[in-house]
Amino acid sequence: MAQDAKGNVKAPELLDLTIDNITPNTVRINSQSSDARLTYLMARLVTHLHDFARETRLSTDEWMTALSFLIGCGQISNDEFILLSDVLGLSLLVDSINHPKPPLGTEGSVLGPFHTHDAPVLPNGSSMTADPLGEPMLAVCTVKDTEGRPVAGVKVDIWETDSSGHYDVQHAGRNEPSERCVMVSDEQGRFWFQGLKPVSYPIPHDGPVGKLLQLLSRHCWRPAHVHFMFGKTGWDNLITALYLRGDPYETSDAVFGVKKSLIIDLEKVDSDTAKEYGVKEDIWLLKHDFVLTTEEQTEKLRDQLAVEALEKLGLRMKLVDHLPVPDLD
Repeated sequence: MAQDAKGNVKAPELLDLTIDNITPNTVRINSQSSDARLTYLMARLVTHLHDFARETRLSTDEWMTALSFLIGCGQISNDEFILLSDVLGLSLLVDSINHPKPPLGTEGSVLGPFHTHDAPVLPNGSSMTADPLGEPMLAVCTVKDTEGRPVAGVKVDIWETDSSGHYDVQHAGRNEPSERCVMVSDEQGRFWFQGLKPVSYPIPHDGPVGKLLQLLSRHCWRPAHVHFMFGKTGWDNLITALYLRGDPYETSDAVFGVKKSLIIDLEKVDSDTAKEYGVKEDIWLLKHDFVLTTEEQTEKLRDQLAVEALEKLGLRMKLVDHLPVPDLD
């Protein structure tokens, strides 16, 4: 960082600003930080924003509308910004970049705005729902590594909507968590619980994001699914969901969360399974094997894909802490 004779920070002098040189000037004055990654992020953000304005010949009215839109998102809640990221496909893109999976690994999906940190830790076999109107479902799952070995001691967050298509936090007067829990995989990597057959539901659409979807002639619906989040030291954090095959919104999820490998078929509980797990016969049955990757596996694959992507773009970069920064050497 440049300094004058008295040791004061000396900012770069700005040139006579025009449409053509405002971008390099902004990048220059933002390049005084000793944080190479921050400098790079800001340089690319400014460059792409300015190019967008020049390419579209952005009008003042459109610019003000965009600012009002963002202000409106903030006035509703932070969740509105999560929804915005989701409906623009950014949430899934960032997750896919940061948590790439080898062929056998379970793919990720979007977190969404309805995960909480107050879900009760329940033993295997527990029910996480108090909704008497939903269709009961038994879920029997395992957690394995890419070699097919069980992974014990994995913390598993699970959450879904009730039968009306609402998460518990969307109900006024919520007193305690419902349709959500935390479980821990046993020595065989197993966990099982009782919940509800998931239903399709609309994302919140009474705010700026909902209005944007209307302007774009897009619907606001998500296909039926159950959320899962897996965490254990030494293993890559997995945020994912399982989606029901045949849902009317399977191929048009408002937040782009569906992947083919995450689409499942439900079965019905037979008499033997009912006895084994202490549930009623003929309720819905979800069975699935989740495959986790280690942090080392994920970092190696992420670095490899990053180098390939940067080379394809013709950028001279190096990785620092697994993140690209300009290679000035």
